[in-house]
Amino acid sequence: MLTPLIRPNTTILAALARLVAAACCALLALAFTSPAQQPTQPDTAQQPTAPATQAPAAPAAPQVAAPEIAASITEAELKQMLVGKSLYLRDGYLDNLLNFNEYGHLIGHSPQGSYTLNAIQIDKVRITKHKVTLEGTRYGLHFLGQLAFEDSSSAFDRVRITPNKKEVKITIDREMVVKPKKDKEAKGGKEATTGNEKSEKERKFWHIKRADTPSAEQTQAAAPKAAPEPEEMSEADQLKASIAATPVEERPADPKSVTTTTSSAHATRVLRDALDQVFAQGLDERMMASLPDFWKLYYQAVAAKADYRPKDPAVLRQNKVDQKARLLTTFEPDSNESAQANGVAGMAQYHTVVGPDGTVVEVAVSRPIGFGLDENAVAAIKKANFSPAIKDGKPVAVLLDLNVPFRIFSKMTNANAKPEPADKPAEPVLPGPYSLPRP
Repeated sequence: MLTPLIRPNTTILAALARLVAAACCALLALAFTSPAQQPTQPDTAQQPTAPATQAPAAPAAPQVAAPEIAASITEAELKQMLVGKSLYLRDGYLDNLLNFNEYGHLIGHSPQGSYTLNAIQIDKVRITKHKVTLEGTRYGLHFLGQLAFEDSSSAFDRVRITPNKKEVKITIDREMVVKPKKDKEAKGGKEATTGNEKSEKERKFWHIKRADTPSAEQTQAAAPKAAPEPEEMSEADQLKASIAATPVEERPADPKSVTTTTSSAHATRVLRDALDQVFAQGLDERMMASLPDFWKLYYQAVAAKADYRPKDPAVLRQNKVDQKARLLTTFEPDSNESAQANGVAGMAQYHTVVGPDGTVVEVAVSRPIGFGLDENAVAAIKKANFSPAIKDGKPVAVLLDLNVPFRIFSKMTNANAKPEPADKPAEPVLPGPYSLPRP
């Protein structure tokens, strides 16, 4: 009789079967799990660490405000440009209070005169947000050269015209620098594009998105809404608000003409151009171009170190004609208050071209006197009448020199003075072959 086999324990077999089944399920789950669901590890073989010598990231672009502030002109720079310089008012304005806009154009009206009355010395400079204020003294040029061999272009005195304890005050408005208004439409368009790109990316990788990760829309909805930004002021409103907040004495002379810019460098450039429009540092080319012809001809002869020559080479000298031209009328050019107040008197000389019809064709300064008196002399000469010169029985154009006197009017020579006796002998004729006799 065979010995019966040991009956296996059914409980142990059942446990082993469940263990094997669990292991198989785990292997199947591991095989079918998506790589995107497994934790990602850095692939050191494919992505090596950057070496220590790698160049640092480029710094962020500097803000525009930094260089703009550096470009702003300072009061010290203005003093260096203007104080102690030989300046002239380009347009010869004679008022002692002059206001200019930001482009150097006069605001209002002022009488104009000779450049010899418009030498300016700047003593004080003040710059504020809306304008530049300059205070100084006006001088007149009194030429000293009385002899033909003297260089009267450089021999002159600067005589103070501005009364003591008075001053010339000049203001120049400034272009205002404002903050640029942000372009909200451009900003909104950029945000919209970014949002579209993000949504497209989310749709592309929707299958790897975890079920428990909230969407961007949900996150945005959950975030609290930011407070609305205050409405920005326009450039015009910024200008109005700034002028209203400025003391009256510092406001621009013509607020309606003030322009705005977002660039301090541009505002500085506009101010420099305005200063060059108002002032000339010496007799520069622009200043010379603005002078009357009789001054241009004078300085051309001085620069060439030669005598004046008429534009028409056919003009003859008085010693080359059969009959000389003669002055038929007498006159005494007007003086002016500045010359009288400062005792400016003397004899000036002018080259004069008399045409075949006896009229004055051209005048050039020969020996000036200054203080605006040369302009008066030339105006009087052009109104004078001459008998023409004769050559071979025909009238011809001729060049002659006229000596013109200027004197100081006193109580003995003014309109209220007593008339002189009729039997008083006539005064001697002034020296010079073609001098103007006194009336």
